[in-house]
Amino acid sequence: MTVSPSVSTRGMVIVAVAMAATAVAATSISVAHSRGTALVVQGIEDGAVVRSVDVNRLAISSADAGSLDSVEVVIDGVVVPTRRDGDRLTAEPVDLADGAHELVVRVDNSVPFLPGTSTERVFTIDDTAPTVLADAVDAVSLRDPVTVEGTVAGAESVLIGEQRFPVDTNGSFSASLAAVPGRVRVEATDAAGNSGHQDLEVRAHHPGMRAVHMSAQAWASEALREPVLRLIREKRIDTVQLDIKDESGEIGYDSQVPMAKKLGAGTDNYDARAVIDQLHGAGVRVVGRLVAFRDPVLAEAAWRSGAKDLVVQDESGSPWSGGYGGFAFTNFANPEVRAYNVELAVEAASLGFDDILYDYIRRPDGPLARMTFPGLTTSPEQSIADFLGDSREAVRPRGAFVGASVFGIAARSGSDVAQDIPAMAAQVDYIAPMVYPSHWGPGEYGVADPEGQPHDIVKASVADFVAVTENSGAAVIPWLQSFSLAKSYGPTEVQAQIAGSTEAGAKSFLLWNAACDYESAGLQPG
Repeated sequence: MTVSPSVSTRGMVIVAVAMAATAVAATSISVAHSRGTALVVQGIEDGAVVRSVDVNRLAISSADAGSLDSVEVVIDGVVVPTRRDGDRLTAEPVDLADGAHELVVRVDNSVPFLPGTSTERVFTIDDTAPTVLADAVDAVSLRDPVTVEGTVAGAESVLIGEQRFPVDTNGSFSASLAAVPGRVRVEATDAAGNSGHQDLEVRAHHPGMRAVHMSAQAWASEALREPVLRLIREKRIDTVQLDIKDESGEIGYDSQVPMAKKLGAGTDNYDARAVIDQLHGAGVRVVGRLVAFRDPVLAEAAWRSGAKDLVVQDESGSPWSGGYGGFAFTNFANPEVRAYNVELAVEAASLGFDDILYDYIRRPDGPLARMTFPGLTTSPEQSIADFLGDSREAVRPRGAFVGASVFGIAARSGSDVAQDIPAMAAQVDYIAPMVYPSHWGPGEYGVADPEGQPHDIVKASVADFVAVTENSGAAVIPWLQSFSLAKSYGPTEVQAQIAGSTEAGAKSFLLWNAACDYESAGLQPG
């Protein structure tokens, strides 16, 4: 049934009680029946602000169950149907609009010439959730506090994470968060229990980089490390990319992550904290490359222990090889695999790495129909994008950016390796496409000889990534070729790629040389 309010004061709390001489407790009304039997009314406090669903909790009880037959419940002058529920009387559901309403519990006296007894309460219905309007959140630095500001209507405080912040008389709030999250939820709950929220991405703009790749073994070699330190001193680079976990599944330092300790995956190639302090002291940033799902150490250990769901399998149920080796790819859909990589990322960020740059953040290349990913409940593309989002949420509060290295072809045919670039870009701070000229076939992007035309192929392919990531908040920082294959690559070819990338809208870059030798890169002082 629908009961119209007798008082129209939407959104306000009105306290007005007209009652008999009987006492009213904080949570119930005791109405003295003329026969000496006390009725207890529960469910609505005097002056309460409640939701309409809470009115349906109205109940009347009595030590003399028979006396309930003479009780009448009236809301806004309309008798509300009731029903017996054992020794209680409950009201049938009613539909009340937001605003003030009057409740009357009335007892007809069974003794002639004696008046009946009634008790009245005024309460307010509020089914309107608070409205939260938070401003866009921009983080200037991931290692400094970030401020979340906005307005809220209908509540006196907001909850952000596990912290509660007050709302002033104008409805404004300002919250300073010590750690910078990837996402933030601003939630407000009003006096009636209605809840409203707004979810926000915390935008953090990557500062850019001029970087070279260094494996853990290369950094341990003075002959390879010293030329890179010279590039730093000459201000030809401003970032060093140092491997955390590489394609072999080995970790470059003595990781304390429990799974790494169990696998024996850690090494002593470098002291992570000491190296980071050294490089930061030289004025450069440090990017940690974390090879995610190509991990022979974890895959083989899992398979031999019987935990086969941690490994990508072929149609016969054997470990997927695809030319990468017998135990190459771990299963990106498996919670233990995902947790291991996130824990390594969190540890690295806590040690001081400025970025976590995932590599092999994909399924194996090859026919999807021949692969099995135990536990996969979504598309491979969605699962990998979700992993990146989870990882950024865990890493961001430790002060590190998150990037993803992707195939150069992924801007156009990412499904070949489960790299949906727009979906991934929404979950990371930058996309790092591997656009090496030597990896393109003749005619790609209309370039007749990609390896011989490094400027043209890099400009065209990077422009594609810039276009598909537009408005995602993610930067494009390409991997460029600093090695020779069919053609010899030196300063001219490297500079041609940098120019092409810059013209396409990506001014930052990472140089790749598997041997970590950059003597022939021809980098200019920045």
